[in-house]
Amino acid sequence: MNTQETVIQLKELKLKGMANTLESLMTLPVQSRPSFDFAIAKMVEAEILERKERKTEMFLKTSKLRYSAMIEDVACGAERNITTEQLAALADCSFIRRHENLLIQGKCGCGKTFLACAIGRQACTLGFRTVYLNMNRFIEKITLSKLDNTFLKMITSLEKNDLIILDDFGLQPMDTNTRLALLQILEERYERKSMIIASQLPISKWYDYIGDPTLADAIMDRLVANANKIELKGESMRQRKKK
Repeated sequence: MNTQETVIQLKELKLKGMANTLESLMTLPVQSRPSFDFAIAKMVEAEILERKERKTEMFLKTSKLRYSAMIEDVACGAERNITTEQLAALADCSFIRRHENLLIQGKCGCGKTFLACAIGRQACTLGFRTVYLNMNRFIEKITLSKLDNTFLKMITSLEKNDLIILDDFGLQPMDTNTRLALLQILEERYERKSMIIASQLPISKWYDYIGDPTLADAIMDRLVANANKIELKGESMRQRKKK
């Protein structure tokens, strides 16, 4: 079997990283080609990297992040009430490994969604399956799933994610189905997986927003008990860009 046939077979086996590396090594002059052990090591290393990149691309695609935000583009400072140290602590996604939640609160335009999406993108890069939903979309999914009897399937699909980002919390009224669905999701994820909640409402007003006292108690207990909190401040980032 010649090298080209081996490359073809590697590609048929979906070992693209190994195939590309073998092709690259074979373009070198014979006297410059590495030893067998080194070549195998490089091929395996390339395959691992290729699979990691494919996984990241898939996670980013299915996450439906609102912004293609990068951690390095998040503005920090005293006026924003977030330090570079705090951002670095979030960027390593250790809160996801610890199965903690992150609550981001701040006025309209202060960069809550951008920060949440930047962390979401980082999570995808580090191998955590992530999904982004704003409150409108969340309520819509619940309503439709109730109508076509796919509610349990929808909940199961959400539960596959290591991180759920729920944006614009507080902008849409919550009905009973939404409250019960949120409670079920939080119950399943408590100390197992993480959520990011972004809201214009101060956290102290979330109880009143949820509405039903009994369900509000249960939801807030599971949401806040193991949560990290960020209160973003400063002028609207949209207005800053206009300037």
